[in-house]
Amino acid sequence: MDTLKLALVQMAPALGLLERNLEAHLAWLATPEARSADLVVFPELSLTGYLLQDLVAEVARPIQEERLLAPLLAASRERDIVVGMVEQSPEFLFHNAALYLSGGRIHHVHRKVYLPTYGMFDEGRYFAAGGRFQAVETRLGRLGLLICEDAWHLSSSYLLALQGAHTLLVLSGSPGRGLTGGGPAASVQTWERVGQVLSQFLTVHWAYVNRVGYEDGLAFAGGSYVSDPFGNLLLDGGENVEAIYRADLPLSALRRARTLTPLLRDEKPELVLRHLEEIVRR
Repeated sequence: MDTLKLALVQMAPALGLLERNLEAHLAWLATPEARSADLVVFPELSLTGYLLQDLVAEVARPIQEERLLAPLLAASRERDIVVGMVEQSPEFLFHNAALYLSGGRIHHVHRKVYLPTYGMFDEGRYFAAGGRFQAVETRLGRLGLLICEDAWHLSSSYLLALQGAHTLLVLSGSPGRGLTGGGPAASVQTWERVGQVLSQFLTVHWAYVNRVGYEDGLAFAGGSYVSDPFGNLLLDGGENVEAIYRADLPLSALRRARTLTPLLRDEKPELVLRHLEEIVRR
């Protein structure tokens, strides 16, 4: 495969209404943009909405038994799909999860590791944290999944890149914050800087999909984008509008970037590990 054909769905999920959100997913998957893609990525908690609070237990589902996923699994026989939902573990823990669907089955599950509990966020009260960042081998190559706050911790992307992920998919439910006098919201600009810097430092493609809409007075900003291994924007989506965006990610850009700046080749994970062990001991 020379090019990864990607579609990002910048949608407004309905809070707590799983069947309605499933219908919306299927409608987006029927669009020309999605049908022409190899991979379609939806935002964080796309099947449930974000500000669930006491609804978390009500919308949580054990993914291996969940009939709600059946139409999406069927759709994944034509193209790979990433969706967000609340997963109920066998231990009855509830996780903010991203599911990678491919070939009619659940190919990989990433459970959000970093649960923000500052400012307007209180995820640690309702969700259990995941404990692993694992690059996943797919028919499209090796990819990595992050959920919103995960991307704000440098080690998350670093670990996935060291495991060989050539594209990092970031599912987000980020409200818009900081007016800039007619320009993009400050939070949208900040998210773009994060992705551009990390994609250049790690020489990976970075695809960020954020939701839109309103929940309990919060306005979610959108601003989905894709940056290449040189830190250039390949796609710069709009704010506050439902849309599906298509981007072609040439894998030849990875070769060029890693030839010109072989940063991953020269990494010293054993040195990092030694220092981390010293820090933890102290």
